[in-house]
Amino acid sequence: MRLLWGSGRRGQARFLLMAFGSALGVACLAAVLTIPSVLTAHDARTAARTPDSGTSNVVYQEFHDPYGSQPLHRVFVARTHPGPTPVPPGLDRLPGAGEAIVSPKLAEVLAANPRAAGLVPGRVSGIIAPEGLGDTEDLYAYIGTTPAELTEAEELGSFGTSRSRREIVEPSTLTILRFTLGCIVLLPLVIFLSVCARLSGESRARRLAALRLVGLSEKDTLRVNAGESAAAAAVGAVLGVVGYLATNEVMARVGLPGLHWYPADGRPTVLTLAACLLGCPALAWFVGQSSARRAAQSPISVRRTGEGKRPKKLGMLLLVPGVGVIGGYCVLSMMGRDPSGGSANSVLVPGAVLLTGVGLVFGLAPITAWLARRLAGTAKSLPMALAMRRTEVDPGSSLRVVTGLVLLVFGTSLTQGVLVELDQVSRSTSPVQEYAIPISHLDARQQLEATKAAGVRVRAMSASSWSASPDNDDPIASAVVATCQQLAAFVEQAEGCIDDKVLRIQDQDFSIDADAVPGRSFPFLLSNGRKLDVTVPEASVAVRAYQPSKFSGPSLLIPPSMLPSGTVMADGNLVLLSDADPATIRSVLDGIGAIAPTSSVDPVGIVIDALAQLTVIRSLLFVGMVLGLVIGVAAFVVSVADRAMERRGQVAALVLLGARAGTLRVVQVVQVLLPLVVGLGAAIVTGWLAESSYLITGGGAVHWDWDGLPLLLVSALGVLFAAGVASVPMVRRHVDPEHIRRD
Repeated sequence: MRLLWGSGRRGQARFLLMAFGSALGVACLAAVLTIPSVLTAHDARTAARTPDSGTSNVVYQEFHDPYGSQPLHRVFVARTHPGPTPVPPGLDRLPGAGEAIVSPKLAEVLAANPRAAGLVPGRVSGIIAPEGLGDTEDLYAYIGTTPAELTEAEELGSFGTSRSRREIVEPSTLTILRFTLGCIVLLPLVIFLSVCARLSGESRARRLAALRLVGLSEKDTLRVNAGESAAAAAVGAVLGVVGYLATNEVMARVGLPGLHWYPADGRPTVLTLAACLLGCPALAWFVGQSSARRAAQSPISVRRTGEGKRPKKLGMLLLVPGVGVIGGYCVLSMMGRDPSGGSANSVLVPGAVLLTGVGLVFGLAPITAWLARRLAGTAKSLPMALAMRRTEVDPGSSLRVVTGLVLLVFGTSLTQGVLVELDQVSRSTSPVQEYAIPISHLDARQQLEATKAAGVRVRAMSASSWSASPDNDDPIASAVVATCQQLAAFVEQAEGCIDDKVLRIQDQDFSIDADAVPGRSFPFLLSNGRKLDVTVPEASVAVRAYQPSKFSGPSLLIPPSMLPSGTVMADGNLVLLSDADPATIRSVLDGIGAIAPTSSVDPVGIVIDALAQLTVIRSLLFVGMVLGLVIGVAAFVVSVADRAMERRGQVAALVLLGARAGTLRVVQVVQVLLPLVVGLGAAIVTGWLAESSYLITGGGAVHWDWDGLPLLLVSALGVLFAAGVASVPMVRRHVDPEHIRRD
């Protein structure tokens, strides 16, 4: 440290830059390591409040309903006889009959929307404390009632189970999430921290070589460099943890789409603090020891700027098994074979992805050096020859600039595959999405407003015929009320439709309804109390419905013109249609929830909990991508600035020899772009293969994410352009004699 502070302002500035770079990296590391803790804390509180059957003086019944696109959980409780009752976390007592105790968010909903009061019958007499809620946006209520009101009641034993029945993210999905975050954040983070620990590597090596030549032992020389790096990393680790704690307090109050937490949930655990405060300095110590070894062992070659060793080609070997496995899965899929479902896939694919990512890091140096040597031999221009010779001699300095961005593109491709796979398993593969709402739950105004909700394209009705028998022994026919245009929007294929005429529906995926024979009549109950008799005709319309759908299975198509003006099917459903992308689905559900908050909405083929889970995963992966972008850009900026400072002597010498400013800037840009082009090209190819192998082994319908490939190409071109522009100002023509006195 005495040597550091005695080296002048440049040494002190380098130390501060290393510390602030480490602080940024540690803050990102703390954020990634804390994500599982946030999810675990959420699931622990939801498990602690889960009612469990047993013996007591209380019966209960649970209801899980969607409120818009959010899950709404209500627990109705009723006392059967006096006495002490079980109490869930966050409450000091169970509500009595006619009372309700709700979460703060649900209280806000009830206050802002009086129509939602039907969801929580009774007087709100209390608020659930944080220990009884999953997060700050939890819609939860305990509602007191009488035993007679609960038709399917169970006797309550206690509250709390060993495991939550509704995890915010399923365990299998959480494993995939951790692996993906590790690829897009932790791998670039290790590279970034290594870059920060090796700032001003050339000048530091010359200083260490001088110390070695004046009598310092080899062991002490290594300790000097490692101690400086570790000290800077330790200061940065403390700053990073403090910065993360401040950020957590703010973000916990703001939240992410689908994910909210309490500040205490996001505070780092002891293991996380140990990883940040001890792991980062330990990495810096190791990097400091490794980077100073040449100066300690061969100080003369360092002081005289001897020729460095060529990069080892062993790193390229890691690409062979990695690309071999992921490429093999892609070949099997192209051959028509399905390699999904095997237990080995859960080990082979992640292992191959990791080997490929690490191979990109260690294999770029020899590949770039070989390519630079070939290009330098055929170059006809001075800037190209200078750039290629410099890259050939020292490819490692260029790779420190580009490795973070290369890994970011590789991780982006893998993230796209995870999102595509989760999107497949969370909802149907149909290009359209239906929403069924009981018409009895809607008045005329709500029906009209629901059809105009943002994202809704078409509406129709579905209903079953009325039965006079109390046991429903009479033949029942299902029907949809729609025009031919509406029918065409709801189904994949429709042929032979005739407007304003009742038609039999023949779906090739369903057997013919034996009761819906031509000539038989079925009564349908209307909203005005009358019945509409519909006779099954001979004419039919052939359809192929999406799966699942309210239009798959009905026997009759009834034109809306047959219904008296102002009437609807009394026992039917209003069926709305929208596009199937998650953003539109959430928009429609939120719109319906605002229009008819007490209505039961059936998003056909979708489980609200799965939709909420997909939103959480998207938010976490978005956070991971932002952190990866920050780390990649920071590594690029720090490396470019450091490299420009290190090459000032060489630039000054070239200026004295007559090199023009334009020539030097072209050399600088080409030196950055060559390894970046090689790295990004390899990242796009290997990343897309890794994504495809993940989709293939996942067993979903989508194996090739062609839609995501243009995004990767555009991102790569944007990175190249930004890197080239950012490299230009790093070259200065000012000649400082101090920079060239050694040469």
